[in-house]
Parts: sequence; C-alpha cells; structure tokens
Amino acid sequence: MLILARRAGESLRIGDNIRLTVFSIQGKQVKLGLDLPGDTPVYREEVYLRIRDENSRAILASSKDLLAAAEIWQSKK
Repeated sequence: MLILARRAGESLRIGDNIRLTVFSIQGKQVKLGLDLPGDTPVYREEVYLRIRDENSRAILASSKDLLAAAEIWQSKK
C-alpha cells in the first residue's frame, strides 16, 4: 500500500485520468474530491464488499441450480 500525505487543497494523480483532491479535514473526517472518467465505478468499501459477496453467492446458487437441472435431465432419459 502506498501512503501519501496531502493537505487540504492538495491533489494527487492516479494515471492520466484520475485526480484525487483533499477538500477538507475536520477531526476524523476527510472530504475527498475525485475527477475521473464517467464510466469508472466508485463504491464505498463496505458497499463494494457487500456487492462482491452477493455476486459470489449468486454464482454459487447458479452453479448448484445448473447441476440440479442437469441431474433431473439425466434422470428423465
């Protein structure tokens, strides 16, 4: 993990298309601004983890459903 120090009003660049700016720091809260391409998804960490977990469960369910359907299809032959 790269750790950088920035003050309010300072920015950093990620590649050619992303600029992250520190807008303000108040106590334990930091306000950040992101300039990035419109097709780039941005999620809070806890939302991203929930989406990832739900997608994993959906894949498992789909695989189990497919195997169950294949077994039913084989048994009818």
